[in-house]
Amino acid sequence: MKRHMLAVCLVMLGVCVLAVSASAQSDTFKVNYFANNTTSGAPDETVRIDNPGTDSTADLCAMIYVFQNDQQLTECCGCLVTSNGLRTLSVTNDLTSKPLTGISTKPANGVIKIVSATVNGGGLTPPCDPTGVTTSFGTSQEDVSPTPSIRAWGTHTQNKVGTAYPITETEFSDATLSSAELEENLEGNCAFVQHLGSGKGVCSCGTGD
Repeated sequence: MKRHMLAVCLVMLGVCVLAVSASAQSDTFKVNYFANNTTSGAPDETVRIDNPGTDSTADLCAMIYVFQNDQQLTECCGCLVTSNGLRTLSVTNDLTSKPLTGISTKPANGVIKIVSATVNGGGLTPPCDPTGVTTSFGTSQEDVSPTPSIRAWGTHTQNKVGTAYPITETEFSDATLSSAELEENLEGNCAFVQHLGSGKGVCSCGTGD
């Protein structure tokens, strides 16, 4: 009987640990879209990022990865968000103004992915490195370490109705962050883009905070 109860307790503990782990993982990866970014007369879209201050002393990095709708990473950057801080970014001016292959290929539609992570960068200014593998002045940088719980919202310019472009806003959706997605699709491609770009392929962090 005691062994049976012990086994039941261990199973329940395991389930709880897995649930907490899954919850923490899903709370580190946020996804949203942008549209009509190069349409003449269409208003700019906005991304707002908040660090809700779950740990009142902890600054976080919003590691941002911008993809064209053909799945190519076009820009990436890491932005410091202090506890209870708010950043406001322009899709046109901050997130898509320096695509790797030149302004003529500026994406009209695409996906914005944000990883909430601990501050890394080894003394870099700004101190958030979205590649997790670069070096600066001979100092090895730290990997991107996903950590809850940045929140983000984005406005969307919908297709024109009459003479106006309807604007909507949605919260970034949670997604599961696998090691392959983080290390290969995000960190690896970001390092590649920033290495080849010579200043291109690097987004900027907007205003605020």
